[in-house]
Amino acid sequence: MDDLVPIMIPEGLHEELGNAAREEGVSRDTFAAEALEKYLFIKKFRALREQLISESARSYTDEEVFELVS
Repeated sequence: MDDLVPIMIPEGLHEELGNAAREEGVSRDTFAAEALEKYLFIKKFRALREQLISESARSYTDEEVFELVS
């Protein structure tokens, strides 16, 4: 079951959200949920990359880190 998470966003951002959702052919809720999901994935990706770099003398490319988290 989906959870309802009310948020306050600035008026200009609300308008951009509506425009972007229309362009994608989805609801604002769907667009916002997908955007949040992508943001959280990127956040985890960056944290893992930093952890790998700090624990290893080896430098990892973004592609290598992506393979590790996928």
